[in-house]
Amino acid sequence: MPLLEPEPEALRPGTAREPAPDRVTDRSATGTPEPLRAELTALLGADKVLWKISDLVRYASDASPYRFLPRVVLVPEDIDDISAILSYAHGKGREVVFRAAGTSLNGQAQGEDILVDVRRHWTGIEVLDDGARARIRPGTTVLRANTTLARYGRLLGPDPASAIACTVGGVVANNASGMTAGTTRNSYRTLASLTIVLPSGTVVDTAGPTADEELVRAEPKLCAGLLALKAEIEADEELTSRIRAKYAIKNTNGYRLDAFLDGATPVQILRGLMVGSEGTFGFISETVFDTLPLDRRVTSALLFFPSLTAAAAAVPRFNEAGAIAVEVMDGNTLRASVSVKGVPADWAALPRETAALLVEFRAPDESGQEAFEEAAAEVMRGLGLVVPAASVTNAFTRDAGTIAGYWKARKAFVTAVSGSRPSGTTLITEDFAVPPDRLADACEALLELQSRHGFDAAVAGHAAHGNLHFLLAFDAALPADVERYDAFMQEFCALVVDRFDGSLKAEHATGRNIAPFLEREWGERATELMWRTKQVIDPEGVLAPRIVLDRDPRAHLRGLKTIPKVEAVADPCIECGFCEPTCPSEDLTTTPRQRIVLRREMMRQADGSPVEAGLLDAYGYDAVDTCAGDSTCKLACPVGIDTGAMMKGFRHRRHTPREERIAALTAKNFRVVEASARLAVAAGHAIGKRGGDRLLASVTRLARRAVRPDLVPEWLPQLPGSAARELPRTTRVGASAVYYPACVNRIFAGPEAGPGGTPAHSLAEAVVALSERAGKPVWIPEDVTGTCCATIWHSKGYDAGNRVMANRIVEAAWGWTAGGTLPLVVDASSCTLGIAEEVVPYLSEDNRELTVVDSLVWAAGELLPELTVFERTGSAVVHPTCSMEHLGDVEQLRALAEACAEEVTVPDGAGCCAFAGDRGMLHKELTDAATAKEAAEVNSRDYDAYLSANRMCEIGMERATGQPYRSALIELERATRPPGR
Repeated sequence: MPLLEPEPEALRPGTAREPAPDRVTDRSATGTPEPLRAELTALLGADKVLWKISDLVRYASDASPYRFLPRVVLVPEDIDDISAILSYAHGKGREVVFRAAGTSLNGQAQGEDILVDVRRHWTGIEVLDDGARARIRPGTTVLRANTTLARYGRLLGPDPASAIACTVGGVVANNASGMTAGTTRNSYRTLASLTIVLPSGTVVDTAGPTADEELVRAEPKLCAGLLALKAEIEADEELTSRIRAKYAIKNTNGYRLDAFLDGATPVQILRGLMVGSEGTFGFISETVFDTLPLDRRVTSALLFFPSLTAAAAAVPRFNEAGAIAVEVMDGNTLRASVSVKGVPADWAALPRETAALLVEFRAPDESGQEAFEEAAAEVMRGLGLVVPAASVTNAFTRDAGTIAGYWKARKAFVTAVSGSRPSGTTLITEDFAVPPDRLADACEALLELQSRHGFDAAVAGHAAHGNLHFLLAFDAALPADVERYDAFMQEFCALVVDRFDGSLKAEHATGRNIAPFLEREWGERATELMWRTKQVIDPEGVLAPRIVLDRDPRAHLRGLKTIPKVEAVADPCIECGFCEPTCPSEDLTTTPRQRIVLRREMMRQADGSPVEAGLLDAYGYDAVDTCAGDSTCKLACPVGIDTGAMMKGFRHRRHTPREERIAALTAKNFRVVEASARLAVAAGHAIGKRGGDRLLASVTRLARRAVRPDLVPEWLPQLPGSAARELPRTTRVGASAVYYPACVNRIFAGPEAGPGGTPAHSLAEAVVALSERAGKPVWIPEDVTGTCCATIWHSKGYDAGNRVMANRIVEAAWGWTAGGTLPLVVDASSCTLGIAEEVVPYLSEDNRELTVVDSLVWAAGELLPELTVFERTGSAVVHPTCSMEHLGDVEQLRALAEACAEEVTVPDGAGCCAFAGDRGMLHKELTDAATAKEAAEVNSRDYDAYLSANRMCEIGMERATGQPYRSALIELERATRPPGR
């Protein structure tokens, strides 16, 4: 063990607690049992088998109120792996559940035996027919697919609110639809073909010209069974009529029996049945979608009504006017959404009975947009709107920012409302549909039912399609609360089925909480046909048992998870998974959701239990050390949970008092530390250039093993030489801004040469030259050496050192800027973020007027309009950093790149590089995992320039791609340099 390795005990929860009834039992503490682990390792390889107790626990939760511990988690890479897994399960009598994003709300992504992660190695999109179709792998998020398709003016039909995280495979498997899809743009209607791995291992490409002949040869019983069921259904006119009526409104409850009516051959029937089958019929390894036009002319309004029923009554009129989306939100939803950044604060005081409709029209051109706006104005004349808050406008707008704010509030329904639920309560998200003309009555009946059973009403939904969502919060540890939930469900199902002839699941799929009520909606005859269909396709019952079909009338009460209280920053988390695609460690160790899930399991355990010990042993590396601390999870989370902040807090807890004192000492003597670092970099670079990179890497690796990997950086060949000791000379007289070169740019040199081998300025030289050239000179204070934005200490959890440096930089910046009269321009976005946000607690009332500006913003807003571009390069690819995302500077980076290059590309897979100051040298595997997708995209073609705006991120991207990344400001200086200079 390294000399200074932290004790896992430092992270043990310090609260007195009773073991939770749903805790993982001690017999699971050793993880996957033998011989299961050994057999699967021999079958797939050790790297595809996750067996530790921490692995099993982190995969045991999804966005639903259920929790089931798998026996093992597998991470297959290709169809051969999938076939091998299914063959093994058949031979051993085991069960298999597929899991992609884990955003499902009804427990579909959970299994009690073999759980298969089909997200990690299953991403990618191929655009076909100039965007008219798209071949998409199942682990690709909807957002990622639509980002690519947008370049062709196209998009997918399904548009679930969880598009940032949910995957295309999951969308198809659940027939998830969203705000605009309804019954005409969902997966069932827009999926051209798919490739399936059946439970037997047979692979079927439904688009293959000989697919039916091949399927008959491989699966004769399956084909005969499907055709027999088709004949039986078609012979029953009453049943046929009932099936058609059920799908006239949104319905994902049970299997798509209309597939037997729509498909003529076994392959066609199978293609329809796979949609909404929730992984119970096979694995969807590839999809081909017919895409839809992306109408870019958008007009939207958020209209406020005195009651939910009044709002619902207006929906048919907007439908008739051609609205593509009409979304409803009740008063509780509107009030809770104030936790979402950008939502007006005065919504918090809205009357409980208030409701709102978010109405949107989309058109391909100006004339179409104007026609829709005229139709909307006509509808508005007859509405009894109210103005319950000063921010309410009740007006249609074309402003993209305003519209985005409306949708952000709407899409945050589940997480925003649940984030305000009482701590420790479990959340149930229900989803149902009624005929749209019955929506007002359904709203009224639902509110009465919720109130009668003691649940706070919170309703939102796709009103245009008669589809409502609501939430129920209760304590799953209290039997009386569980029975209250059960009583509500019994009455709710009767209400939807008997009074409204509606769908118990409109778009969230059956799942564990509605499976017991399937026959209540469909009747005995249709339900039995669904059981027989399952028997035909999966006769051994290998795939996802109890997810769609379950004869246990109390199955919806089985596996309900308790939500123990954890650290305050993470306690509102409902484990929705929106944070996961943004997390740099997603494909290496854990995600933000999983970090919280693991912490909650510790809180369920008795103090000192074997399970807690196993979780603590893994948590240090899997959760704390490999968190980049970039806090992009906060941006993705609708309620702004910053798991990165929680990990920094845990880093602090692991520090000894001695380590804190040393960290504070480095802050106090940072001038010496900075000079020493520059000398060390210069020496290392010199040795490396003489072929000593291997020696340096070996020496630092030995030191890491002896001391502690999280304290000693590893030498990387991509590290540049040292920066010049002297900064460019400037003068304070006439300066338009104070320029603060970040310490990283005072230690590390910039790129050695520009395009074509031309000498490159340092970043400091480039900023000074650009500012002078634009007539807005900057001044570099003589005493910047020895100062820092404090992010070094903040990110590592060294509170004492952070206090020392934060106070120093605040005091210095206040003096440099003459009491805030000049802006402070910072040339590293992470440092801008650190000074602008992380040192805020150290600002006094006297110096809160300090204006901190990122150099990108300074250059794009103040310099670029005054500059002349003399020489543009052909193409440039840019890497937006996570700090730019926090600061909102990405568009400025693009603007600077577009000034320098004819063609600018932001990779669809761009994300945090996880170099995170020095973390890429402490855990290079983190940066390798974080940059893999972006690097593959970048290296798919050649570019003339590779641009970013943070030196350490540039090093990280150079390591990932092998390409020479440089600051966009250096490139701008080259492009605007007068000829001959």
